[in-house]
Amino acid sequence: MTQCEGFTLWMTGLSGAGKTTIAKIVEARLKERGIKVERLDGDVVRQSLTRDLGFSKEDRDKNIERVAFVAKLLSRNGIGVIAAFISPYRAVRAMVRRETTNFIEVFVDAPLEVCMERDVKGMYAKAKAGEIPNFTGISDPYEPPDRPEIVIPTAHETPEQSANRIIAYLEERGFIPVAEQVST
Repeated sequence: MTQCEGFTLWMTGLSGAGKTTIAKIVEARLKERGIKVERLDGDVVRQSLTRDLGFSKEDRDKNIERVAFVAKLLSRNGIGVIAAFISPYRAVRAMVRRETTNFIEVFVDAPLEVCMERDVKGMYAKAKAGEIPNFTGISDPYEPPDRPEIVIPTAHETPEQSANRIIAYLEERGFIPVAEQVST
């Protein structure tokens, strides 16, 4: 394993923006390079660490506070953390920034219409019909980041291109070693 300084790559955006897809690609590429990394994903965390929470603003805040605690422990101990959460509120993301090591906010930016088109589970349609209360982007607000370190326009680039830009950022800032060029 390659020893690196810990970091918290915090991917925020609407449901269906591409956070998990991109996070999985970045995770795989970092692991291929021997970098210690852990991926924390909204759906997975809600099945284990925060299954007792609902989707009210208070519960969403508690969810992110718990994830921030885990990210804090990992990042301060030299682990790269890739966190993929809607995390709709700026104030709570600011708390994560304060609490974790080398916080990098990644705004996975996709228009609501694109996210709705990608929605294979039909969650947006249910939310619009009033069947799902407090649904981010429909009946609950999403507060886009003011100054994210990285903006990923997923309606205009592939997940691989997005992952490449994130990896390049991590290399440029010295969070991970630059990949060795293969000479031909």
